[in-house]
Amino acid sequence: MPPITYADFAKVDIRVGRIVQVDDFPKARRPAYRLRIDFGAELGVKTSSAQITKYYDKADLEGKLVLAVVNFPPRQIATFFSEVLTLGVVLGEGDIVLVHPERDVPPGSRIA
Repeated sequence: MPPITYADFAKVDIRVGRIVQVDDFPKARRPAYRLRIDFGAELGVKTSSAQITKYYDKADLEGKLVLAVVNFPPRQIATFFSEVLTLGVVLGEGDIVLVHPERDVPPGSRIA
């Protein structure tokens, strides 16, 4: 993979969000949840599809802080529009572990 510059990295807007709603997503090709994530006053609540059903129950996710790329264009997945890309570590065959801050920080905080 070719190296990128700091200017390339700076174009990616990664923010902290708090999951406020989790729903099953039966129309997804792989098991997934539909998430509503609050990114604070500036960005508000955004939607995301996340293939995280192997390691997370819905009840465990509500209130959890996560990191997401918020400046991609929305992507349609089945009948759902995913507005942000929730970040995670990919293990094996698409098993994903969420990336999150180790402390409670305000939703909308930027990652640098």
